[in-house]
Amino acid sequence: MQPAPGKPIVEVTAKRKVEGTRLDQYLASLFPDYSRTIIRKAIDAQSVSVNGKPAKASYKIRYNDLIRIQLPEPTHDLPVPEDIALDVLFEDEYLAIINKPADMVVHPAKGHWSGTLVNAIQFRFASLSQVGGERRPGIVHRLDRDTSGVILIAKEERTHRDLSLQFETRKIFKEYVALTAGVPDRDSDYIESRIGHHPRDRIKMIATEEEDDGKDACSYYEVIERFRGYSFCRIQPRTGRTHQIRVHLASIGCPVLADKIYSGRDELRLSELVPNLEPEKDKALLTRQALHAFRLRFQHPRTRQIVEARAPLPAEFDSALAALRRHRPSR
Repeated sequence: MQPAPGKPIVEVTAKRKVEGTRLDQYLASLFPDYSRTIIRKAIDAQSVSVNGKPAKASYKIRYNDLIRIQLPEPTHDLPVPEDIALDVLFEDEYLAIINKPADMVVHPAKGHWSGTLVNAIQFRFASLSQVGGERRPGIVHRLDRDTSGVILIAKEERTHRDLSLQFETRKIFKEYVALTAGVPDRDSDYIESRIGHHPRDRIKMIATEEEDDGKDACSYYEVIERFRGYSFCRIQPRTGRTHQIRVHLASIGCPVLADKIYSGRDELRLSELVPNLEPEKDKALLTRQALHAFRLRFQHPRTRQIVEARAPLPAEFDSALAALRRHRPSR
């Protein structure tokens, strides 16, 4: 790989959790500011090397691979502070825990250059870790745009690296709650289907049993309440794959309510719960996917104390739950 003048080179060492991922998919996840097409052009132009040698887009990442990539500078500006209200659940000089609302993207990416969590935390906090780069200051992990709830923010580098290691070694306890279309057969169980990319839909992930097509994934679920045709569940993911909970619940016939990608519907209406409802009384109960990061527990990197944060259910989620209790009680 011969460096081109004026273009920075980024070096990345592959972690164990990305082993088996295609090179182009891995780089696209690392650099969301760039399309998969630009990533592939860089690979074809030998602007990407793996362990000192050119590699193909289809190369499967191995643990500890040293990847060097040279990409053009993004054409958009760096994220700027924006005065956006935040629900701060916990804060000290090293980190903060935020209750992220639904419909908020975590960091700037294609089509979402403002109004993100990064813009908000840049305004709120005087100092943020730069481990994730200047386009993702403070960001230790992510939540999907329409998933609300607990998310960790690092204010300085040592804390960021420690928290990242805790996530990688699965020492951080995470619990989500969800409303689902359909009721699981069992009161509790593990879902252990592998998760891979959909062969035709770039946005979508799939559950698969093929070893070459996905990564190991494990989610534990427990039914909190059953309704006629619906359920209220808690889920504790043991791994952290893209869309893991959404894919796993859909794989057992119980997709998250109002999750358009995996359930085919982007809302829940009162008329779906009440037969023969007069049209003028109909209304939308949910207009976002009913998945909420409810609880997070971890060891504080500096004080070594156990920290636990809980994010209360959003009003829309709570209202939908109340409607299910009223109109679809289990018989």
